Amino acid sequence: MLYLTSDDFPVFVPFGVIGFYRYLWYCIRLIAWWTYRPVPLPENPTYIAAEDVTIIVPTIDAGEEFKEAAHSWLVGKPKEILIITEEKMLGPLQDLANQVDPERIRVLTVPFANKRLQMSHGIKNTTTDIIVFADDDAIWPPTLLPYTLACFEDQKVGGVGTSQRVQPVGNRMTVWEVLAAFRLTIRNIEISSSTHIDGGIPCLSGRTAAYRTVILKDPEFLHGFTHDYWLGKYQLNSGDDKFLTRWMVSHGWNTYVQCCKEAELLSTMKPNWRFLKQVLRWTRNTWRSDLRSLFMERHVWTSHPYVAYTMVDKLFNPLTLLAGPVFVSVLIYKSTLATDKGGYHLPWWNIIASYVVWLTATRTLKLMPHLWQRPQDVIFVPAFILFGYYFAVMKMYALFTLHETGWGTRAGIGDASAATAALDRQNEKEATNHNQHLHPTNPYGNGAHNTSDLSLDEPRTPNTSTPIYTQRSEHVRGNSITTRRRPAEDDTGSLELQVGYAR
Repeated sequence: MLYLTSDDFPVFVPFGVIGFYRYLWYCIRLIAWWTYRPVPLPENPTYIAAEDVTIIVPTIDAGEEFKEAAHSWLVGKPKEILIITEEKMLGPLQDLANQVDPERIRVLTVPFANKRLQMSHGIKNTTTDIIVFADDDAIWPPTLLPYTLACFEDQKVGGVGTSQRVQPVGNRMTVWEVLAAFRLTIRNIEISSSTHIDGGIPCLSGRTAAYRTVILKDPEFLHGFTHDYWLGKYQLNSGDDKFLTRWMVSHGWNTYVQCCKEAELLSTMKPNWRFLKQVLRWTRNTWRSDLRSLFMERHVWTSHPYVAYTMVDKLFNPLTLLAGPVFVSVLIYKSTLATDKGGYHLPWWNIIASYVVWLTATRTLKLMPHLWQRPQDVIFVPAFILFGYYFAVMKMYALFTLHETGWGTRAGIGDASAATAALDRQNEKEATNHNQHLHPTNPYGNGAHNTSDLSLDEPRTPNTSTPIYTQRSEHVRGNSITTRRRPAEDDTGSLELQVGYAR
């Protein structure tokens, strides 16, 4: 590369500094990844899957792949699996559930297909301490649940993620699936390194993530989760995992990611060009969430400064990536001019060959963690290079189309606002029926029903103006969410109630 710049070296110094800076941070990321260690299994676990875990699976079109996934979930012995779907899919999904395990799998419905509404409906029907969200095609190793629950031994941890690997749809991976596998390998390195460096993560992936139920049952969370708008007018359906991760950060909860074979799930990707539509949706979600984290909520700057740095870096990444081919194009043009007229000293083919060799070498090095496991995928490195430039252009396109909130890869998912309005009407109706049940009309008088006596029996809402986190001193078993107890900070022996905040 010095030979390429020998006749006008000072011009390229700033770009060399940028390259050195980026690869320096990449080396730091690799060192953090190598030194990262997952949380080990406790000798005496506080949480047991059979009593403390409900798996919630929002879906609208689960097929035969659901059976394989469900069998892998059941190996971990969760207390219950809730399948949440739209009403018209109740029959087919109930048949699938009956074929797998009708005793531990329940199928619930919402009026319209909307992932966030389906998730919130599952949350409301959960009675265990831990909720695990899973995609309908996520295949778990037998040890995933114990390793995930191990992180919750730290009572400050509110959400836990896992590492991922691509499961091919057919007998062999297509080029699209290999590209997805490359991206997941890089992501596994990024999330384990960021977890090790400052305990944060840009996103707990929705393919499989676990949360404390007490956080998600907070009415404030449920309302915000199902009434999430971009710029106040574009309601969001996807990006649920981004919302959940930001909620953990803004409410003082820690997160952790178990990056190890014992907690590495398998997930299918689109085996054709529709993978690009998936990436576009994810990219828009990333733009919206990162901009909110950095400039609107701003908690990430103090809670997880390294994660904040990676978010800022990604904002400029498309520009720095596209700068390379732009300057190579300038050099190619200058190579057609005479050197005494400001032309370049190398022929155009030499410039292109040098640039291709440099890209191939550096990208192959970046993918070595994946190629070490699957060396046959080295033939797809050129496709990964081309995809990188396409992705840079697509990121810029996504930035200017953030108002597009459709799912993009699934049919049957309608307008999010209509689905939310329908569920709100249903909730109002249920609340009205509930109030009528609590306060029936007095058949013996025309006056208003006196509720003073009834109010004595109604549950009181605790004052949570100063939310805190608590630890379990003992694990209370039962069919409802348990109350955590620990001595107060002043060691006076007073008890505190755990709510959906960590600080």
